[in-house]
Amino acid sequence: MIAYTLLILLVAAERLAEVALSRRHLAWARRRGGVEYGRRHYPGFVAVQAVLLTGAPLEVWLLHRPFVPALGWPMLTVAVLAQALRWWCIASLREQWNTRVVTVPGLPLVDRGPYRLLRHPNYVAVVAEGVALPLVHTAWLTASVFTVANLGMLAVRLRVENAALRQAPPAEAAQSAR
Repeated sequence: MIAYTLLILLVAAERLAEVALSRRHLAWARRRGGVEYGRRHYPGFVAVQAVLLTGAPLEVWLLHRPFVPALGWPMLTVAVLAQALRWWCIASLREQWNTRVVTVPGLPLVDRGPYRLLRHPNYVAVVAEGVALPLVHTAWLTASVFTVANLGMLAVRLRVENAALRQAPPAEAAQSAR
């Protein structure tokens, strides 16, 4: 259980690094006229992530969930791969990556990295991690609650993102207006 708690703490530290990077990128976007969409749903996203990172270790400790190697090792592999995909997304988006929904006038849609293959690859990572991370140590209640809550939040988030992308001026129009 101690190793699992350390794993969760590492993921939490990774989230803090993401938040710091996101703040820098948000400032970058705002200096370039970036427009934020869907602010009201953002606290819900943060709360759902908190459920994952607090619920999983609490469930393991309080309900004495065992580590089952046949489940735990594959789920750890999925969780690590989800982190790799998340950071591939961040690296591909560069300064345009953010935990919020922000469009910057004049910037084209990113079509490199995993965005060549999927429109929203980061959410694949979020869903995979949300299932896998709790199941590393059989915290199936947390995996279930997080998955349902996360899918609800993703439904909202995808509507907001897709609307923001439709409302953003095309890169060519914004560049020719300069």
